[in-house]
Amino acid sequence: MVKVLVNGAYGRMGRTVLNAVINDDELELVGAVDVIGGADTGELTGHKANDIVIETDLAKALDTHKPDVMVDFTQPQVVFNNVITALEHKVSPVVGTTGLSDEAKEKIRQTSETNDTPVFIAPNFAIGAVLMMLMAQQAAKYLPDVEIIELHHDQKLDAPSGTAELTAKMISEVRAKHEQGHPNEVEKIANVRGGNVDGIRIHSVRLPGYVAHQEVIFGGLGQTLTIRHDSTGRDSFMPGVVLACKRVRNLKGLTIGLDKLLI
Repeated sequence: MVKVLVNGAYGRMGRTVLNAVINDDELELVGAVDVIGGADTGELTGHKANDIVIETDLAKALDTHKPDVMVDFTQPQVVFNNVITALEHKVSPVVGTTGLSDEAKEKIRQTSETNDTPVFIAPNFAIGAVLMMLMAQQAAKYLPDVEIIELHHDQKLDAPSGTAELTAKMISEVRAKHEQGHPNEVEKIANVRGGNVDGIRIHSVRLPGYVAHQEVIFGGLGQTLTIRHDSTGRDSFMPGVVLACKRVRNLKGLTIGLDKLLI
């Protein structure tokens, strides 16, 4: 049985994670933390009261409940400190919050190795999204001209999404870097062509009604290919979260990407 503490438990994503952990026979919910405390996690997720109440002090909760894993879906500005705190308590973080810089990831890697405690980060826990990225990487070998459009709800704080960034990175690994479009192209409005990652344009859409969506559009001679994934509900991420909770303690150091667990 894997003991799990959920950080960011009161939010919409946190509540979905709580429900997934409670419903899995191989996971045991032992604690929950958020800036808003006091709610019973069972009642919060539509179950019977379970006396596991949301607390507000992460370090204290880690000391008290001694979980194996901390699932974190908080905010980009606080997730780094949360991860470091968990690692210093020898608790393995499973992180779905995006927006961590390369420098922050390197510090996390170092802290993970120092404390001999593995950490898992995924920009997207939907298995379909992982398959979309893998298929896009394969397609890029044959159709190197590509652009990415990612669409999320209007409360998402970072842009582009971690999924879009990782997709661009995976594509860059299999194709030669080159600039797309006309060499004399002019942007009459700044950044109207989107962000540029190794010659790959990324466009971010933020509107109410969306959850998490991405399409990768390839162009070739007389043809286009679009690979698209849509998460229409937050429950789409839960199989990946549950899988990571069960596997993270068998990893080493920092692991990024759900595809590493599907191999």
